[in-house]
Parts: sequence; C-alpha cells; structure tokens
Amino acid sequence: MFGEEYDVIVVGGGHAGAEAAAAAGNMGSKTLLVTMNLQTIGQMSCNPAMGGIAKGQIVREIDALGGMSGIITDKSAIQFKMLNKSKGPAMWSPRAQSDRMRFAEEWRLALENIPSVDFYQEMVSGLLIENGKAVGVKSSLGIDIRAKSVILTNGTFLNGLIHIGEKQFGGGRAGEKAAAGITEQLLQLGFESGRMKTGTPPRVDGRSLDYSVMTPQPGDAIPEKFSYLKTPVLTTQRDCFLTHTSELVHDVLREGFDRSPMFNGRIKSVGPRYCPSIEDKINRFADKNSHQIFVEPEGWDTVEVYVNGFSTSLPEDVQFKALRTVKGFEKVKFFRPGYAIEYDYFPPTQLKHTLETKLVKNLYFAGQINGTTGYEEAASQGLMAGINAHLKVNEKEDFILKRDEAYIGVLIDDLITKGTEEPYRMFTSRAEYRTLLRQDNADLRLTPKGYEIGLAKKERLIRMEEKELKSDSFVKFFRETSVRPEEVNPILDSVDSALVKQSDKMFKVFSRPKVTMNHMLQLEAVSGFVEENNLDREVLEQTEIQVKYSGYIAKEKNNADKLLRLENVKIPANFDYSDLKSLSYEAREKLNAIQPVTIAQAARVSGVNPSDISVLLVYLGR
Repeated sequence: MFGEEYDVIVVGGGHAGAEAAAAAGNMGSKTLLVTMNLQTIGQMSCNPAMGGIAKGQIVREIDALGGMSGIITDKSAIQFKMLNKSKGPAMWSPRAQSDRMRFAEEWRLALENIPSVDFYQEMVSGLLIENGKAVGVKSSLGIDIRAKSVILTNGTFLNGLIHIGEKQFGGGRAGEKAAAGITEQLLQLGFESGRMKTGTPPRVDGRSLDYSVMTPQPGDAIPEKFSYLKTPVLTTQRDCFLTHTSELVHDVLREGFDRSPMFNGRIKSVGPRYCPSIEDKINRFADKNSHQIFVEPEGWDTVEVYVNGFSTSLPEDVQFKALRTVKGFEKVKFFRPGYAIEYDYFPPTQLKHTLETKLVKNLYFAGQINGTTGYEEAASQGLMAGINAHLKVNEKEDFILKRDEAYIGVLIDDLITKGTEEPYRMFTSRAEYRTLLRQDNADLRLTPKGYEIGLAKKERLIRMEEKELKSDSFVKFFRETSVRPEEVNPILDSVDSALVKQSDKMFKVFSRPKVTMNHMLQLEAVSGFVEENNLDREVLEQTEIQVKYSGYIAKEKNNADKLLRLENVKIPANFDYSDLKSLSYEAREKLNAIQPVTIAQAARVSGVNPSDISVLLVYLGR
C-alpha cells in the first residue's frame, strides 16, 4: 500500500468521505479511504434519520447521479414519511428514520464491494504539497502515502473540543479523539479558518420511558423510498413519539445556566441557527412555555433512543434532572449525556465550484470543513468532490451543477459565492427554482448527467427513460382525449361545483385545483390506459404534477433560461476588479476575494449591486 500512488485519497469516513470514496472508486479511480476508525464509517453522529425539508431532495439527487446515500437509507430504514404533502409538490420532502448500526454497516459493506477502494485506519496529520499541488498525505506514524489528488472530509474532528457543562476535553465525537496538524498546515499555506459549534442530545434507554403518555408518530400508510433503483420498500415500520417540555422543565434547566458553556463564555463559536440547543430555545423564545420533543428509536432491535429537540451542553446532572420532568421521561435512564462540540472549518469562498481549493491544486474540501451542517449536505459535497477529483486526475472536464439543475448546485454555489459564518443548512426557500427541483424528478434531471460522466450505471438510465416515456405518453393522452359531461360530472360533483357543460379535453378538467389522479382514474378510458401501459405509482405521480403544475413549471423554466444567458457570460480568470473604479468599493473587495467565474455568479455575491453588474457587462463588451 505505502509504496504505490493512488488517484484519490479521501481523509475521513463520514457521510462526505463515504460518498467521495464511492464516487471516485465507482468511476474507476484507485482510491484510498483513510479514517481514524474503520468501525465508524458512515456513522450517524447525531440523529438516526436521513432526509427532511430540502434535505430529502438532496438525497434523491445523490441517488439520481449514481451516489449511495439513498440506497443505504432504503436498506436500513425503520420508518418513512413524505413531509409537506399538504403543500405543492415543490415542497414534498422524503424523510426516513434509520437503524443507526445497520446504516453504518451497509455503508461499510458497500464500500468494501468496490474493488478499486482501499482502506487504512490512522490519523492523517498533514498533507504532502509539492509546487502548489497536493500529492498525498502524511500519517501520524510518519508514513507518506502519495496520490494525484486529496479530498479532506474531516467533519467535526479538526481540533474538536467537546463541552459538557464546565467540563471540556478534546474530541471529534463522543469517545473519539480530535485530529490535529491539518489546520495548522493549511494556515501556513495561506488558508483562512474559523470555528463553528454543533451539539447533540442525550441518548436514553427506551425501556425506561412511558410511551403511553406520548403521542405516536407513525410512518406513512403507504411508504415510499429514496432510491430510484429496486431497493426494499418498508412493509412494517417503527413508530416515533411526541412529547413536550413544560415550564417546570425550563425552570430546572435554567438552574444550570450559570454552568452552561454557551452562557459563561466558554463557547465562542456560532452554532446552527435552525437546530438550537434546548437552553438556547428557552433563552431566545422566553415567551414559549413548551417545546416539542421527538422520541426516535435508534433501530429495529436496540433499546437506545434519540431525544430529538433536547440538544444540550448543560452539566449532565442538570440534563438528567430536567429530562426526568418531561412527560413520559419520569424514570429515564441515560446511555450518555448530550454535549456541544467546537471544531475548525474553512470559509468555502476559498474553493472553486468543483470544491477544489483555489490555493492548492488537486486538494478538495467536502462536508463540515466547508461550514455546512447535516448528513445530506455533507454527502452531496463528498459526491461532487469525488466526481471532480476523478475527472481532474483523468484530465476530463469539470462537473458543476447549476442552480436550476439541482439543490446540490444551489448548495455549492451559495457556499462558494456567499460563504457562511454559521453552519449552513439547506431549505427549499434557498432555491429560486424549487418548482423545477422537486424530489420526484431528480432522476429526470440528473441521471443522464450521472451516466454521461460514468457514475450512474446503464440500469439507472433505462429506468429513467422508461419513466419519462410513460409519463410523457400519459400527459399526451390527457391533452388529446376528450371527455363528455355525462362521463365526468358524476365524478366532479363531490369536488367541484363548476360542472362541465360540454365536451372538453381531459387535460383541462384534470388541471382543476381539487381534481386528483384518483378522480381521473374513475374514468374508464383513463384506468384502461393505465392498465394497458402498466403505469406504476411513480409514473402516475409524475403525470399528475406535469398536468396540474404545467403553467408554473413553464414559467420557472423560462426564468431560468433568462438567467442562463448571464451564466454564459464568462469572466476572465484572476480578473483584477481594483482597476474598475466605477464599481463600488465593497463590490471590488468582494469580487476580488470570490473571483466569480460568470456574471450571474458575480450578481449573487453579497454586497454586489445591479449597477455593479451593469459596469461589468459594459467592460466585458456587452
């Protein structure tokens, strides 16, 4: 192992590292995954779940491109829910509870099944840099391992510091030591770094809980799945449960505020805005006398339970006393207390859209090292870094997703263009084209791209093309087939007061707000078409969306096409904005720092105004 050169070395075996190694390996690169503990590859460090609002769309996109997260989730799921079903399809977001141990096991087995992926367990203490290019890594034992490219996916391990009350100790995760050396070397090379914070709640013994006083939270009656391939669909599911804090709980927690690292100045870094600790919630939302607590099982067979909504770094005795005042937790037993962790990150404006660093060639960053939070955000970055490292090693064109093509494109563009000073989490509201970027059509958007670069296999492309052909054919059927009043009015009578007065196209009838596919399937011609063409649930859903939201989709596509004109206006590399005195001082400063590749990216830089863009367009001859 030590005498050979790899195409790609991936440092870290979390969600970003696993996807990076899988992508590079499956595309044919000789890949080495180096991690401090081979038993924690794919470890769910926080909650045992994948997906959620916008995050579920990302997992679908990873799967559509040929990544592994969707497949792993389907194989280890214990519950599935489609969130936001009461809203439009742009908001529908899949989420699955996972068996934590099986999730990690499935990742390990999947990676071991890729012949070109090797493994090595040890801490990476530094990088091998020659002539401004990454050429390998140095281990803590002093072993040099050479490679054509290196991907850093260090998660929370870079100089990680764990806080529980007034106690603090080095660590990248509970029970695991922090990683030292890499930050210091990167700073010497000229990189900027910062500190961020995240936290996790206590893990408890489910046998000590009283579920009878909690509200069951079951999965969907007809569960779906993440992967577009033939992965298992759940036939039985485990319930989650809902309970609440109270004023009594809050009063007990406040007793420990003077020993809280958040309030006594020990923690100076910024935590995730949208996943605050319980003490932060009590402090920020003092008018609320109750907060939700979701009780989530850690797997099929284990009794361990994740207390979602009770993330904390308060002293362990305060955590325990407060949690015992929560309804259903009166006799709770701890597996381990919650804690906060501070770690180093590197502002992502120092990266290109490929996730390669601007300062050091062939060096890529992915995951929490870039200031993001969440398994899904990390996995998508790992996937893109793995893809681009492989492509660069093989002297092929970069693979970059645009904002109208994928949530992954939005995520990376936001990071590179705007940077982040707090842990970045994806939301549907961050995407200006979310009607185009739905969870149901990720395969239609991205599988051809994944196949073209050599990651998505032929099987995926065939399934996608079959789905597209069938749904297009069904939409055409609705556009061309007429329906008579006496056929359709008995169906519309219960949902639509404006009955059809003369023969009309089915497409127009179906487009009505309250009319669903289930209503249309009551028509003999429609049910006959479905049966004759063997249309499955996925095709029916895709067709319904295409019919009912065709106007919105067309409008958003038109807007995206307009913006694409600015995406095609390239800015010369290493352009010096200091010479353009007509630009505002802030614009010159920000543009010189970010070095946007196109006019459209320049327009998204915080502090750059429309007048600055006009100046650039004039200068570039437009």
